[in-house]
Amino acid sequence: MPELSTADHGTSPPRVSIPRAYNAAYDLIERNLRAGRAGKTAFIDDQGSYSYGELAARVNRFGNVLTGMGLQAEDRVMLCLLDTIDFPTAFLGSIQAGIVPIAANTLLTTADYDFMLGDSRAKALVVSEALWPQFAPIVAKHPTLRQVVVSGKDGKGHQCLDDLMKDASTNFAPAPTTCDDFCFWLYSSGSTGTPKGTVHLHSHLIQTAELYGKAVLGIRETDLVFSAAKLFFAYGLGNGLTFPLSVGATAILMAERPTPQAVFQRLRQHQPSIFYGVPTLYGALLASAEMLTRAEVPRLRACTSAGEALPADIGRRWTEQLGVEILDGIGSTEMLHIFLSNRAGEVRYGTTGKPVPGYAVRLVGEDGNVVAPGEIGELQINGPSSAVMYWNSREKSRHTFMGDWTRSGDKYIESADGYFQYCGRSDDMLKVSGIYVSPFEVEGALMTHESILEAAVVAHADTDELIKPKAYIVLKAGVEPSDELKNALKLHVKEKLAPYKYPRWIEFVAELPKTATGKIQRFKLR
Repeated sequence: MPELSTADHGTSPPRVSIPRAYNAAYDLIERNLRAGRAGKTAFIDDQGSYSYGELAARVNRFGNVLTGMGLQAEDRVMLCLLDTIDFPTAFLGSIQAGIVPIAANTLLTTADYDFMLGDSRAKALVVSEALWPQFAPIVAKHPTLRQVVVSGKDGKGHQCLDDLMKDASTNFAPAPTTCDDFCFWLYSSGSTGTPKGTVHLHSHLIQTAELYGKAVLGIRETDLVFSAAKLFFAYGLGNGLTFPLSVGATAILMAERPTPQAVFQRLRQHQPSIFYGVPTLYGALLASAEMLTRAEVPRLRACTSAGEALPADIGRRWTEQLGVEILDGIGSTEMLHIFLSNRAGEVRYGTTGKPVPGYAVRLVGEDGNVVAPGEIGELQINGPSSAVMYWNSREKSRHTFMGDWTRSGDKYIESADGYFQYCGRSDDMLKVSGIYVSPFEVEGALMTHESILEAAVVAHADTDELIKPKAYIVLKAGVEPSDELKNALKLHVKEKLAPYKYPRWIEFVAELPKTATGKIQRFKLR
């Protein structure tokens, strides 16, 4: 496997030069074996730990399992797996064999999986035993699906992954793929509609590791990392798989959902040096009676947030409590990982920071022209990890992937000194009295009130059909809703922001609708 090279030509963005003959999985495994890390722990899951040598053997075994089933280069295999050692085994084993894994969200419905199996025409499915009930009614109806493998003790009438792996050889020659071959798919989270199969290349994983993982996050071989964001999520895939493998670090995997109790347990037990979360989780952790002290996590040196913009108040309170900054950033399924981020020592809460090295961004107005600093525009990105297309969605692909630039669908403002401030999704923006209002700005003001756990702001028409902000509020435990509290919250926002931005209506709810990756689905509230 030829070496990668990273070059920085003067003031131009750094470039990661990847050889034409390249297999992403082989690179991520082989670089660690060559560095003498065969005996070092690569992953720790709920059942045990696995060295880089053991991971390499598992990946090779899985490649032999797939080819032994008759799958060939460029065939597709759907993976619906909890975060255990079986995920990196199957994901990397597929890629090394030249077979395209589709990492599926583990929190979807039978109808979603039915659509994805049909849309992708996957020839094999590898599914965790706990998730089998969602697939049982539909696997027989898909003629292209030839093989079903279950990760767990009970195969539910199908072959168990452990049994197949046990008899497979640990020797496997990587497929002769190129850097521009299709490598893997991720289905978009569907925060604004039907999930779309997003197609990535072999070169994309290592690009994100070099440009964000190393250059911004500063991940290194000695790190122990824990991502509450799951591996099926583009953000979690980089956090818990690509980045640690790229430098020989160790990653903690957690199969269960990331409740505060589950997250605190891993943070206390394993003492990671890097923790990756999402804004909703950080808010829940801070609100928990079990919230950590700095003395309980002395090794923790970096935290990141993505998936949705981080409210400034949550970031400040986290840093006050633990003495560790949260590097808030924005990535997407389409760009694979974070392309705009805060940096250690330069964090400005309430912003998403500055472009990641190797990525360029621009803000475009409704007239198609780049806006001036201080004006709202749609964020567009130029970077080396942009997906090729949405599978079977020509019009949506043409709308999103515009030559060198990829549309994010997010509205931003750039400050005079180059920090980018999130204003909301393009279809979430409010125009009040002819002036754009960012729902996220109003939500951020609400979140500074001590009674609020979560807030979402959407457009709502008054009796004259004029648009004004409406807020949906989740209160902290023990706080009772009342008209007095509604009035207090309105006054609170007026004191923080221009008066016309305050929510005219407030509705208290038990929970906010979210995607499985934690993004608030404001279109459902609208």
